Amino acid sequence: MPSRTFSPFAPVDLAIAIGGLSAGGNDPSIAVDADGVWLATRSPDGPATLRFTQGNDITAEAWGPGADAALDRAPGICGAGDDPAGFAPEHPVVRRLLRRFPRVRITRSGAVVETLLRMIVGQRVTGTEARMGYARMARALGGPAPGPRPLTLPPDPERVAASGYAAFHPWGIERGRAETLIRAASRAKRMEEAAAMPLAEAYARITAVRGVGPWTAAKVGLVAFGDPDAVPVGDFHLPNTVAYALAGEERADDARMLDLLEEFRPHRGRVVQLLNAAHVVAPKYGPRPPIRTLEDR
Repeated sequence: MPSRTFSPFAPVDLAIAIGGLSAGGNDPSIAVDADGVWLATRSPDGPATLRFTQGNDITAEAWGPGADAALDRAPGICGAGDDPAGFAPEHPVVRRLLRRFPRVRITRSGAVVETLLRMIVGQRVTGTEARMGYARMARALGGPAPGPRPLTLPPDPERVAASGYAAFHPWGIERGRAETLIRAASRAKRMEEAAAMPLAEAYARITAVRGVGPWTAAKVGLVAFGDPDAVPVGDFHLPNTVAYALAGEERADDARMLDLLEEFRPHRGRVVQLLNAAHVVAPKYGPRPPIRTLEDR
């Protein structure tokens, strides 16, 4: 069983970092327990499972045919390669959040297709629908992960690409998202190449896939590209969250959100991650949107 120990640029909260890669609390590829933080992934050399443990340094152990390739990515996957130098916010709320969550890091998993599939499932639906849909798809198209911890691999891009859109309906994924998943998976090689590109080119590469817009691209940027300035424009809740946290305003649109975040450039995504870690929520009014089925759409 190969392993690697490395020192992060700055202290890391492994549970937050690896959890941020997930499609939600029931993501079958990720687990946090007393033995460490676990991630099942697909590398260029095949499937792998990583276990991260932390002392003064971080140790990553790996199982499976893709073990060595996964270990090469391990520092980025857990946020150990993120250097927050230069992030010295003056806003009092953000300063408090930084003191409260000093170990929040921007990850750079390099796993572009895995991240795309997770984020596409989350387009235009509630968080519960996204989590349920992704978990069902992963269990159907992933397969068991190698290693001692029972996990499910992320969906196999070849199997996703070979599926007709109707195959996604039992998982609660309608035709629009299903066809975007199929298009992204069918271009898996080109999508994965984006991880090694300059950010502007990387974003251009993934948004060339019809159905991958600014929201999805920014979500991929925060997880797979290591972009500390990525802001998911078009999110249902985020503008309200940002405005409530930074200005005490209960409602906002994307333009107002971007205006409030401008002072933090090039660390706007880092502020978003701090707000996520703090579970900041603007006041909600009216009934919650119902969990829908395909028959409702």
